[in-house]
Amino acid sequence: MTTDIHQWDSLWINVRLATMTEANSYGECHDAAIAVRDGVIVWLGKQADLPANLSVTTTHDCHGAWMTPGLIDCHTHIVYGGNRSNEFEDRLNGVSYEDIARRGGGIISTVKATRAASETELFSQSQVRVKRLLQEGVTTLECKSGYGLDLDTEAKILRVARRLSEHFPVRVCTTFLGAHAVPPEYAGRADDYIDQVCEHMLPALVAEGLVDAVDVFCEKIGFTPAQTERVFQAARRHGLPVKLHAEQLSDQGGAALTARYQGLSADHLEYLSADGIANMAAAGTVAVLLPGAYYFLRETQLPPLAGLRAAGVPIALATDCNPGTSPMTSILMVMNMACTIFKMTPLEALQGITRNAAKALGLEKSIGQLAVGMQADFALWQVDRPADLSYAIGAIPCCGVVYAGVISK
Repeated sequence: MTTDIHQWDSLWINVRLATMTEANSYGECHDAAIAVRDGVIVWLGKQADLPANLSVTTTHDCHGAWMTPGLIDCHTHIVYGGNRSNEFEDRLNGVSYEDIARRGGGIISTVKATRAASETELFSQSQVRVKRLLQEGVTTLECKSGYGLDLDTEAKILRVARRLSEHFPVRVCTTFLGAHAVPPEYAGRADDYIDQVCEHMLPALVAEGLVDAVDVFCEKIGFTPAQTERVFQAARRHGLPVKLHAEQLSDQGGAALTARYQGLSADHLEYLSADGIANMAAAGTVAVLLPGAYYFLRETQLPPLAGLRAAGVPIALATDCNPGTSPMTSILMVMNMACTIFKMTPLEALQGITRNAAKALGLEKSIGQLAVGMQADFALWQVDRPADLSYAIGAIPCCGVVYAGVISK
């Protein structure tokens, strides 16, 4: 009788797994091993339970390191030009974020710098930020446009985002955020600009293959719920999922609107209402919390963690890397902030940048957990326990990264 031989590309042994496959635990497996073939996990479990008939191209000894899924930064604006440290100083001198925006600063100042930058310059500036995330075990990130506010610059941003995934071992999901602010040339004509977004910009960008999802900044200094819904309807016509900058500075009912369109996520959410929570729970919309922006803006209104937990809304975390409100490229610092400022647990924080972040990108069936059939994206850590990833401020304990089955660090 012939026994099948297990033919694997790589086998990782002497490892401790935090599989993140369970809702209420890290999914720990000690004295473990994990096998990869064609960039996909094909076996994992106790090392003592490895099949007897193996043919492995390469075996890696992890020497007792912890392994988690590759980390996911599910909300960034990482491609932009310029610098806004002057506005940071203004806010510290008492000028509000809204006042800065109204006088031509804020998003519009970054728009000017991004329009002026060449595609090569944007790529050069952005890759520095991406490399910092990769050092901390990130294997997937989202990149929003929204600092162009015209077709040419929005396309330029999204092309740079695609290039980042071609030059670095990271999956980049692109989000069209044309409705980020009203550009200067449309001052006082927000509805006309929404026409441009829906009827010209989005179709052209979709035709170029640059858009994976659509987002809007729904806020008093952004766009109204009615304008937001027009963009969502345009996204639906193109078969694209939606998400929303919602309830960051005030309650505009954006989370409930996003849920009506089965949105992937509603993000920020400091002013989220009980009705918004209920709608998100019913729709399966993920709450993406952004502690970097909360901290940087010195916000005092905490997102409603207790309500989100009670309703069973999945909670993800992200850097919100952007020049104005969260110039942050440390996903591990996000975890620490979520625990210290938002009072999340270390388990919730790690879930927030693995399984729940994957769901916020619509990728929960392929990344965010260590399980058979998932993409072989994982990070190795020289730590004593998974909670250490939230604990040590400024530490970078990542000692190895595998992306699609290939070692990248």
